[in-house]
Amino acid sequence: MTQRDLEGKTAIVTGGGSGIGRAITVRFAAAGARVAVLDVAREAAEEVAATVRKGGHVAAAFPCDVTRQGEVIDVFRAVAQRFGNPVSVLVNSAGVAHIGTVEQTTEEDFDRLYAVNVKGVYNCLKAGVTAMKVHGHGGAILNIASVASSVGIADRFAYSMTKGAVLTMTYSIARDYVGHKIRCNSVAPARVHTPFVDGYLATSYPGREREMFEALSRTQPIGRMGTPEEIAELALFLCSDRAAFITGSNYAIDGGFVTLKM
Repeated sequence: MTQRDLEGKTAIVTGGGSGIGRAITVRFAAAGARVAVLDVAREAAEEVAATVRKGGHVAAAFPCDVTRQGEVIDVFRAVAQRFGNPVSVLVNSAGVAHIGTVEQTTEEDFDRLYAVNVKGVYNCLKAGVTAMKVHGHGGAILNIASVASSVGIADRFAYSMTKGAVLTMTYSIARDYVGHKIRCNSVAPARVHTPFVDGYLATSYPGREREMFEALSRTQPIGRMGTPEEIAELALFLCSDRAAFITGSNYAIDGGFVTLKM
């Protein structure tokens, strides 16, 4: 029987239309949350929300470009009005990737990564914290960081920069708002098998997709990539009252990548 850890709570999941965000949306809804699926891709968000509703749970799609602060603030208000309950759970999963050294990173690449992965998280944190403070009920915030937040990974200059910022924003929010009963944590995945991985392999290694998939899988000491559903399980725990004593923490979910890598 599924535990209803988020029964009656309103949750926002950014980037909820695909990958890790999609898995978190589905898992949170099954745990009793009313989930707002925020994604710049309208059709993807609507498809996920429809899938959740078909399963007998509650979700609604809200197209949103997290890089635009005014749009984010309006959407957060619309979510509270739609569900008749203030937002008490926020997951910042929206993000974009980039492969390249500093020399290979153009100014346009850098600005795009910063806009989504740093400014987008800031915009949602600002709106989420404000809502949680105004209503006085506190809440739980989870940011999706990365192993790249804390260790050097080849050819990930701009991506690592943004995920390092996500990690330090997590610590800052946790410290500044602990007195308001707002908890803020992050998770740091290694490679997770999402549609992005499949697209990257198809583009970069045509005809060698299986070979390169296995090579990437072996970079985790456990011998495989993670699944979005595994990330969602940890996300559920950290956003539930079972984790009420946890804030300002970053959780590796990486198959041993950071601590066991030789």
